[in-house]
Amino acid sequence: MIAVPLSKPIRILLVDDNPNNLKLLSEAIQGCGWKALMATDGESAIEQTAYAHPDLILLDVMMAGIDGFETCRRLKTDPMTQNIPVIFMTALSDSTDKVAGLEIGAVDYITKPFQQEEVIARLKLHLKISHLTRTLEERVQERTAELTQSLHELQQTQLQMIQSEKMSTLGLMVAGIGHEINNPVGFVSGNLSYIEEYVN
Repeated sequence: MIAVPLSKPIRILLVDDNPNNLKLLSEAIQGCGWKALMATDGESAIEQTAYAHPDLILLDVMMAGIDGFETCRRLKTDPMTQNIPVIFMTALSDSTDKVAGLEIGAVDYITKPFQQEEVIARLKLHLKISHLTRTLEERVQERTAELTQSLHELQQTQLQMIQSEKMSTLGLMVAGIGHEINNPVGFVSGNLSYIEEYVN
């Protein structure tokens, strides 16, 4: 079983207009300890995905109403559902249909009639890939936040160093000006007694 950091069980949405396929797939999925959600058409699949947020969708292509391709297209345009992996299941074995499915966002394609073991193996693989992708994205976000914080601290340190350098330069300039003023004043002060003698 795939470990997911959330406490909720893995949920697979099965979308097929054939009740026998739903029953077989549901039993196989529940045998893995996963929760099976079911929809018999594209519209209800989209609605269920919006509120249930399944971990993966197993989607039939040929259904009444909107087909699997359009269902997938709609799911992939919604920011809330676009990252949910979709695996197509269909009797269409033409490579152009497979390419079309993959181009609109599906991660895999299973042809009917299917073997339960193959379906479960593919589900496990794509659940693992999805989990690893989410984990990687979280780590990238954490690392980006750390780097942003480090950059901010570095900029603050740089500003403090510039300020210290300015104060040091100002101190040297004031000391230089004081020295320049002090020399003539010292000369005049040192010679005041002589001027007083000459005047007397």
